[in-house]
Amino acid sequence: MTSSLCTDSLPTDLITGPRKTLQKYDTEYTLLGTAHVSRASADEVRALIRDGDFDAVAIELCPGRLSSIADPDALSKLDLFQVIREGKAGMVAANLALGAFQQRVAEESGISPGEEMKAAIEEAKARDLPLLVIDRDVGITLKRVYRSVPWWQRAGLISGLIGSLLSREKVTAEEIEKLKEGDVLEATFSEFAAESEKLYQPLIAERDHYMALRLAEENGDSRYKKVLVVVGAGHLKGLEENLKGHLPDNPREQLRVLESVPAGSRWPKLIPWIIAALILTGFAVGFSRSTTEGLDLVMDWVLVNGGLSALGVLIAGGHPLTILTAFLAAPLTSLNPTIGAGFVAAAVELYMRKPKVSDFSHLRQDTASVRGWWRNRVSRTLLVFILATLGSAIGTYVGGFIVYEQLFDPVH
Repeated sequence: MTSSLCTDSLPTDLITGPRKTLQKYDTEYTLLGTAHVSRASADEVRALIRDGDFDAVAIELCPGRLSSIADPDALSKLDLFQVIREGKAGMVAANLALGAFQQRVAEESGISPGEEMKAAIEEAKARDLPLLVIDRDVGITLKRVYRSVPWWQRAGLISGLIGSLLSREKVTAEEIEKLKEGDVLEATFSEFAAESEKLYQPLIAERDHYMALRLAEENGDSRYKKVLVVVGAGHLKGLEENLKGHLPDNPREQLRVLESVPAGSRWPKLIPWIIAALILTGFAVGFSRSTTEGLDLVMDWVLVNGGLSALGVLIAGGHPLTILTAFLAAPLTSLNPTIGAGFVAAAVELYMRKPKVSDFSHLRQDTASVRGWWRNRVSRTLLVFILATLGSAIGTYVGGFIVYEQLFDPVH
């Protein structure tokens, strides 16, 4: 490597970031622990690649995150109706919220998180070095985090995540410090993970193991003799330990396990059907007593269930027709768990306010602020789906309670 390539780079003897060098079979791995919000880390990455005579560069990114860096306009190709129909609206909203947090960090610190990964991509491309993306897909990690806690705690986890990311326009110095150890996902869940082994495993430990396995998969025949591995400082120790340990000749089987999403318990899925059966039974009992009592029960159900779902759409800033649709649909969809009020409301919102190209192109910028979520038609439709669903879910329990309270009221 000629010296002319590094005349404007940081001398390697001035690199202060944590580094570990280890030999695994016939390959020397240089692990560089970086701060995800640090211009110095980006400079260190450039200096090492320019001076290190590496055969390949591995980075703590998954293919999806690499694609979003290479194609910032990928969101403009989003099929919103397909996302909602496939039940991925919540996941997309969570990713947007994480992106919003990242955008605010960039504005507060003047440094965009992940600059060191961009530097690695650019330098590897400039030197025609193979680029190995070794992290697990962020969507799978989110799902495994979600599945790692009992079902009754998941609502609190999700609301805490979304609420914390949407409620603050300012990012604190403490949060920026957390990002120096891990990525946006880790910084967001660090408070939870510090107190929960169940969260720590899918968020940190599993990814350390996964990245070691991916290196073994990519370099199973030791065709790369010197590999630079760029990871967040928080993963340095775990990745080193996994690389020093036993790695299977065929890591794909273990990778498949870590890429799978654990199946949820079956019985919670029965709850909506049980509730629907109880409500219909309540109606039947009411009508058996008198038509008036039966109609009163139905009216209470419609007002409570439909009203709360419509209120959710109203809070989301939905179109008046969407609000009316949620009011009419929720009492019916709650008795038929195969379709949700949120899906129906979102479909009407999409029809009434079809997102423009500018809504997709400005999606990341708009969702960086609280107001932007309501201003952008894409994110507002996601809010319509989520809040209509939430309103109907609350309305189902409250409405069911009212129905049975009326049935057992001595006055009746």
